[in-house]
Amino acid sequence: MVKNILKRPRKDDLAEYRNLMDVPETFIDGFNIRSLLGAVFVGMIMVPGAMYMSLLAGQGIGPAAQWVTVILFIEVARRAHKTLHRAELYVLFYLAGAVMAVPFSGLLWNQFFVQSNAAKAAGIADSLPLWFAPQDPDILSQRTFFNVHWIPPIAIIIFGLVVGRINQLILGYGLFHLTSDIEKLPFPMASVGASGIVALAEESEHSVDSGEKQVGWRWRVFSMGSGIGMLFGLIYMGLPTISGAFLAKPLMAFPIPFLDWTTKTGSFLPAVATGISFDLGQFVMGMVMPFYAMVGSFFGLIVTFVLNPILYKMGYLPSWNLGDNTITTLFKDNMDFYFSFSMGLSFAIAIVGIIQVIIALKKAKVKGDGMISVREELAAKDLKSRGDFRMIWVVLAYILTTTSYILVSGYLLNWHKGAIIAFSVIGFVYSPIMTYVRTRLEGVIGQTFAVPMVMQAARILSGFHGAEIWFVPVPQAEVQTFAVKYRQAELTGTSFKSIWKAQIFLIPIIICGSIFFANFIWGMAPIPSPRFPFTEKMWEFTAMNQCIMFSSTMGGYSQFEAAFKPLLIFSGIGIGLVTFGLFSGLGLPLVFVYGAVRGLGQTWPHTVIPQFLGALVGRFYFQPRFKENWRKYITVGAAGFSCGAGLVTILGVGFTFLKNAVIQLPF
Repeated sequence: MVKNILKRPRKDDLAEYRNLMDVPETFIDGFNIRSLLGAVFVGMIMVPGAMYMSLLAGQGIGPAAQWVTVILFIEVARRAHKTLHRAELYVLFYLAGAVMAVPFSGLLWNQFFVQSNAAKAAGIADSLPLWFAPQDPDILSQRTFFNVHWIPPIAIIIFGLVVGRINQLILGYGLFHLTSDIEKLPFPMASVGASGIVALAEESEHSVDSGEKQVGWRWRVFSMGSGIGMLFGLIYMGLPTISGAFLAKPLMAFPIPFLDWTTKTGSFLPAVATGISFDLGQFVMGMVMPFYAMVGSFFGLIVTFVLNPILYKMGYLPSWNLGDNTITTLFKDNMDFYFSFSMGLSFAIAIVGIIQVIIALKKAKVKGDGMISVREELAAKDLKSRGDFRMIWVVLAYILTTTSYILVSGYLLNWHKGAIIAFSVIGFVYSPIMTYVRTRLEGVIGQTFAVPMVMQAARILSGFHGAEIWFVPVPQAEVQTFAVKYRQAELTGTSFKSIWKAQIFLIPIIICGSIFFANFIWGMAPIPSPRFPFTEKMWEFTAMNQCIMFSSTMGGYSQFEAAFKPLLIFSGIGIGLVTFGLFSGLGLPLVFVYGAVRGLGQTWPHTVIPQFLGALVGRFYFQPRFKENWRKYITVGAAGFSCGAGLVTILGVGFTFLKNAVIQLPF
């Protein structure tokens, strides 16, 4: 097996994903009342389940909400002898994914952070602004957001949601037009999502035309995955969710989020976090993800298992003590070594990503005779029905949204000159350039990267003193563009106007549903608490790590100064670049190289181990039996698994909500 794992792979690891679909000749507006009902369905049923799962186990429903919505509406339409065309299905799929954004769940984190021991120990708690969260214990003890003191934080979140969506939609279209229409980049991963929608649409159309349901392999595989997911979800998530409605501490068949072995292995693996997650979804994910990406992650984990004891004996990890658990071990290792070293590795990944974009720019050429052929090809397309508009509106909209970010941030920071200059440079110079670089890389190889610490550096270099600068809405350093979504819409024959109209109706649903259910969940029990084991175990650790960076603008000696070590940063850059060069020279896949370099930082063994085991089982047991069909089967099966597990959890959450909504009379 080891020989097979290390065998020299194909040169193009993503070739199987490319050029899977052709663009239709006509485009249809897929937004209608059925799409709106789908968004309301997800907002009222799936959103609370996702929020509850994230607090209980640190994971959302994933694609379950999208596939459940699409399949449910297909079945309803079939029984009404109606056909949902592919544009309608794509809009449903898009709405179901977009509505899962729960911005007001961040308020649950805010109320915890102002009371956290980490914020108090770092001297940050007293400096947190009122538009982040009220600090009065009497207000926080009420556990409700329907209070006048929560209006400023809610207003900031609504502003960021609205302006951010406009920014993403407009800039995403401009970059799609530039990279897909003009440069003809393939966007290999866009075909993966679009092909599922087309397959469901074809089955729906065939069953309606023939008068009977044709059960294809996709339905069978999806149903099998759903059955396994429901069985696992009932044990892993259903039991603690339902028992938590009656008991102060929920019953758990398996530890959530993981079983911690660090206190037991510290004697022979000093400064190494050990443990395992029993989440079967991690095992399934290992079978879905590229095999060599999982091998690279496991390789990085083994390196840290060997490296950390050596670093501890050499005195580079002096803070660790025998008996420390996973959370404490990871935090201390971060402070002593990995905060700076991982920063250097991230810079190495960014440098390699930029080099790849430059190389791709030289290799990629526009087909035909230059821009003349591009204009002729665009003229032949029905751009009006596709929903295109002039690029000047892209530029104007981006200027407007970025300016609004800067003005609001400047107002909240009392018009601090350094902060305004820093955010202006990020918004008008850095962000457009890096967004194009990331979009282009995703269009060429289906992957992207993020240059680390840009916004953090901008805040620190602005000269602002205080914690407020870390919480203001700012121009996004690297906008997560919608270029891939526009490409998927094009492949499914969906007019872009559908996406824009969907967003207009979607934002009110997100705002109302998110804040209502966040308030309801907070009213059930304090967060963190034993009722939500993930928050109880992980949130304080997250707060401690965030305070390292937040303390950098507080003045005086800070945790940031203790963790920031330039020598380790440059060491991380050097080791990362050497590792990239060495592995690339050996012909290892790009995904292995990225996984290995990232793994040289601190990798959580609790999830990496089951993912690696899943990758081995998929590669050496299932793939030899199903051959080239294995990729299709496991992708659909994994969607079914997440759907089944999510449905069971949603039912449990609904039961919990119903129990807590009952008003008990005193007689």
